[in-house]
Amino acid sequence: MQLPSLSKLESTIGYHFKDRYLLECALTHSSYANEQKIHKYSDYERLEFLGDAVLEMISSAFLFHKYPDMKEGRLSKLRASLVCEAALSACARELGLGAYIRLGRGAEAGMTREKDAVLCDVVEALIGAMYLDSDDLPAVRNFVMAHILNDIDHKQYFYDGKSILQEEIQREGRRIRYEVLDRIGPEHESEYISGLYIDEVLTARGRGKSKKAAEQDAAYRYLTSMHKT
Repeated sequence: MQLPSLSKLESTIGYHFKDRYLLECALTHSSYANEQKIHKYSDYERLEFLGDAVLEMISSAFLFHKYPDMKEGRLSKLRASLVCEAALSACARELGLGAYIRLGRGAEAGMTREKDAVLCDVVEALIGAMYLDSDDLPAVRNFVMAHILNDIDHKQYFYDGKSILQEEIQREGRRIRYEVLDRIGPEHESEYISGLYIDEVLTARGRGKSKKAAEQDAAYRYLTSMHKT
């Protein structure tokens, strides 16, 4: 598969790498790295580890200053909603990151580039790569603020969308239930597709690595569609 130009991706994310190799590594799945006999590219796992820590620091500081009266428990819950797998994979899709991921032949055939877990990992690896390349936390913060710590009102639904929706539906005296509609992918890395039914009408679909994650995604999709401003 012919991958798009990395220059285009740099323009999209608003950051141009001095060391392009870091960007390439951030987009390299282990399946691709393992196929390269000379191991030209490292995979993104170490960069993901670093990016996860950088993202937690930036998001924690942001929320600490933005909500000076918010208790620690609520801050932790809100941070979790903004940087969870569903939120980061949604960010990856908005940026079109999936098209840039280097995959081995087997992973390519398995549609790995579409999986939430992979897209989430790549976003974190990209943050780690930017941090190493820039040696400048504000540059990374600009990316995080523009693409991850935005639209907080809606993104809080990623974490507790099911409970929020349950409360709304109960107040209205309506009924809600979830049902598994499909399971896709190989057994060891399959994803569930769940349907959200309100008064027995299918109102939204969600996907995730577990039934619970798929239900949470369905609740998020419904809530954001209903509460658009």
